[in-house]
Amino acid sequence: MLSELCVRRPVFATMLVMSVVVLGVFSFRDLGIDLFPKADPATVNVSLSLPGTSPDEMATSVVEPMEETLSGVAGIDEISARMTEGSAQITVRFVLERDLSDAANDVREKVASAMKLVPPQLLPPVITKVDPDSDPVMSIVVSSDAMSLRTLTEIADKQITRVIQTADGVGQVSMGGGRAREIHVVVDIQKLNAYGLSLSQVSDALVTENVEIPGGAIEQGKGQLLLRTLGRVDATEDFNGIVVATKNGTPIRVSDVGYAEDTFQRPMTAAWIGEAPAVVVDVRRAMGENTVAVIEGVRAKLETLQRTLPKAVKLTVIRDDSKFIYASVQSLEEHLVFGSLFAAIVVMFFIRNLRAVVIAALAIPASIISSFTLMRIMGFTLNNMTLLGITLAVGIVIDDAIVVLENIFRYIEEEHVTPYEAAIQGTREVALAVMATTLSLVVIFVPIAFMTGYARRFIHPFGLTMAFAVLVSMLVSFTLTPMLSSRFLKLSDAEADHKTKERGFFHWLDATYTRQVNWALDHPAMIIGASVVTFLMMFPLNRMVGREFVPVEDMGEWTIHLDMPEGTSLAGTTENGLQLLRELSGIEGVAQIIPSIGVINPGGGGTSTHMHFLCLAMPIGERKNTQARMITEMRRRLAAHPAYRPTISARNALGSGEGTGGYPISANLLGPDLDQLADFSLKALAAAQRLPSIGEAKIQLSMSNPEIHVVVDRKRAADLGVRMATVGNTLRLAVSGDDQISNFREGAERYPVKVRVLENQRRDIEQIGRLTVPSATGPVRIDNIARLERGLGPSALQRSNRQFTVSLQADMAPGHALDEGANDIRKMFAGLNMPPDMTFRMQGQSKILDETTTNLIMAISLAMIFVYMVLASQFESFVQPVVIMLVLPIAVPFALFTLWATGRTLNLWSALGMLLLLGIVKKNSILQVDYANTLRARGVPLREAIVEACRTRLRPILMTTFAIIAGLIPTALGIGIGGTGRAAIAVTVIGGQSLCLFLTLLLVPVAYVKFDALEQTALNKGWRDLLGRFKTPRRLHPTAETRQG
Repeated sequence: MLSELCVRRPVFATMLVMSVVVLGVFSFRDLGIDLFPKADPATVNVSLSLPGTSPDEMATSVVEPMEETLSGVAGIDEISARMTEGSAQITVRFVLERDLSDAANDVREKVASAMKLVPPQLLPPVITKVDPDSDPVMSIVVSSDAMSLRTLTEIADKQITRVIQTADGVGQVSMGGGRAREIHVVVDIQKLNAYGLSLSQVSDALVTENVEIPGGAIEQGKGQLLLRTLGRVDATEDFNGIVVATKNGTPIRVSDVGYAEDTFQRPMTAAWIGEAPAVVVDVRRAMGENTVAVIEGVRAKLETLQRTLPKAVKLTVIRDDSKFIYASVQSLEEHLVFGSLFAAIVVMFFIRNLRAVVIAALAIPASIISSFTLMRIMGFTLNNMTLLGITLAVGIVIDDAIVVLENIFRYIEEEHVTPYEAAIQGTREVALAVMATTLSLVVIFVPIAFMTGYARRFIHPFGLTMAFAVLVSMLVSFTLTPMLSSRFLKLSDAEADHKTKERGFFHWLDATYTRQVNWALDHPAMIIGASVVTFLMMFPLNRMVGREFVPVEDMGEWTIHLDMPEGTSLAGTTENGLQLLRELSGIEGVAQIIPSIGVINPGGGGTSTHMHFLCLAMPIGERKNTQARMITEMRRRLAAHPAYRPTISARNALGSGEGTGGYPISANLLGPDLDQLADFSLKALAAAQRLPSIGEAKIQLSMSNPEIHVVVDRKRAADLGVRMATVGNTLRLAVSGDDQISNFREGAERYPVKVRVLENQRRDIEQIGRLTVPSATGPVRIDNIARLERGLGPSALQRSNRQFTVSLQADMAPGHALDEGANDIRKMFAGLNMPPDMTFRMQGQSKILDETTTNLIMAISLAMIFVYMVLASQFESFVQPVVIMLVLPIAVPFALFTLWATGRTLNLWSALGMLLLLGIVKKNSILQVDYANTLRARGVPLREAIVEACRTRLRPILMTTFAIIAGLIPTALGIGIGGTGRAAIAVTVIGGQSLCLFLTLLLVPVAYVKFDALEQTALNKGWRDLLGRFKTPRRLHPTAETRQG
């Protein structure tokens, strides 16, 4: 046996353990740090831009043809799209198994083939591989007291973003709130009409007169010269001299109908720091990259960059995810240290020997350090899940060493053998029990391989890390623990310990428990009845405990969303928003509020009516207010402005990918008819707001955005030879002014040239109607062939899987759990008489909660099967694994009771604690049954064997139980960054393990006796031949009666 070999060869034992420890030390150096494990599904974004186009036109003319083509790509999980004024973003999310690079290449090919189906004015699509957790990992505000916003934008665009983009691991760098430089040729409609010119003639002149055309090569002897026509405009004022047309021999120049100006783009987004305009630069990591490594790389770039920027430019980092990650990891490290210390104190309390404590405690560093090797091989990082697995393992990895050490002590004190012999015999006696407890815990994590989605994402690294640490602890208990015990324990140590067992608390405990076991065996109906009642309590407790995906962590960051009335201008939104900013200031604990207008994300459009405040709290240690209290106070102040439709969403530690950020409840209404969808969504919103379980609710659709509809008289236009496209293009060019018609070069930089009409004429519908378009008989005014009407339309649209969709998003009312709210929403839709061509689909956290619940039920069911198989193999019995596993259904009600009593929910973390509890709680019964089998094999009668087994194994059972509890106490307190979720696991395990301890200590001996009687009855009733085929020649537990026979 390995333990005997290690006792006889101590150097071999030392080197064996040192080998895995050394590998772990060197592996640790290569481990990255992150918040959570990497499990990024392949996600590709297609950003489309057609300036001046309404959202519904973007959907019809651009997005639908693209969706039709993209639907042919293999492995797509979902296609979603968002359309705003002049832009659209299609997000293609693939199944987890799809390779990202291959997926992006397939999308690129399909988009290229679809270009012939969309308007030719569509700008080249931008295709990017994105991180589904799309929150920026870092945000920088660029501000200055001395520079204009336009100058700041130039610096941010040409220097800052370009430098940041070169940092390793950076995926996308987006900029919001800026005013990018542009050259505008501003035209007066009245002057244009006076000369009989159209806007398209001005545009064509700018294109043809601002060019640089290669003329080929001129060969001269052995050399050649390149020929170029240098026709580019060198200065802004030179655009004024370009000839638009010639009338009666007189050139009509740009200056005759307008003027050129060096200005900035039409503002769609805005940002401030305080109330000073600023530019916000958001940094997103590339797919699969390590968050901390990306941020450190960007910070290094910023330090270098700051020295080259003008002194008036100030860079302020307002968001840095690495701070939360480092604080969370540091908190876990502290829990690890204190948990190890508390577990060692438990050993000291029971054994009262410092040498023994050191021998047992060595299993902790050996197991933990060794686990780093597996983490490196599997590509894991030091994140909340892997470190949590290591932290929770502290009280477990010492268990095997405790069992072995306690039995060695018992041999020394009771059998009076030398420590050398005791190490060999004591380890051999408990070897089966140690292997059974360890392997039955490890197989709990095998079903993780069958999980999908977020459940697998988080539990997979956690389970493998913990399983490896536990396996190493078994190796240590069979090698290092017996070897050190044989060398460093003394007979005097055991004698002193034996004296403590024979008097005082331990003597009373031993005598009391022995009486209780005998009483239980005399009154089995009482114990069985109590166990059944406890099990049945699981059902009402299950209904009493609420459910959610994950509990809200105090990350000190939340966002206020405001929707101004449709048609509000950027200036109007700015005025209202800054006034609201003043009202929200002064809340204790709030460090900064960063307001911004428009949707600031890569490839996304912006709406001037949407404003959001990024609220940042002071560090937890520097404030008294919790995040929840600050949000409550803000909600109270915002209640005075219902017209702005304010909503608040706290940032989630899991990111903002599908279902992990923002609102916990999201229900998508899908249908082909947009108007019908809009009407029904308003009815659904009103019904949702009446539900007691729902707090805030909103829909992501508004059909009241003011528009001007140009209705062309087709017959009259046809008679005059005017094409519809000509009318539309002329209006887009005049009103939108966002069509880039040429480039202005200055050094190595290029700036867009655009044509616009005078601002006062853009706002006047009558002036717009006076624009002319070419016809067969000459220029004709638009109002002669069309009428301009006021109307309403959507400000933004969404599509999902090629159907229009409206998202109903809701937050929970205080005191209500996610599952309650989600069920109420489902019932609400069921009672609203939804049209037959319309469907609804739960999304977000409620969807992931359902998927996770299904995954965990499957995992627990498979785990129980695997545990039974392991125990049956270890004990060579079909019956005794049932005896051991009877404690499992008893532990679950106690765990649920603990969650209910502490006001916690059943979520991803507490469910993980439940899974872990099922792997741990059976340790006690394994020790009891194993030693009872050993005694019966030595000829001890059934009842005497089980009573003696319970009495003898009481001390190691208490030691291992309290070591686990002590190791989890720091985590259960929930102290530190990210402690709320971790505490749920620890509280579940501690409650289930401790509360069921007394009942299971009495249930196991009763079940052992009863199942043995059932087995004997089955044998006596004719099952002997069948069951006998599965018996080994040597019975593991012969009864006294069969021995005598």
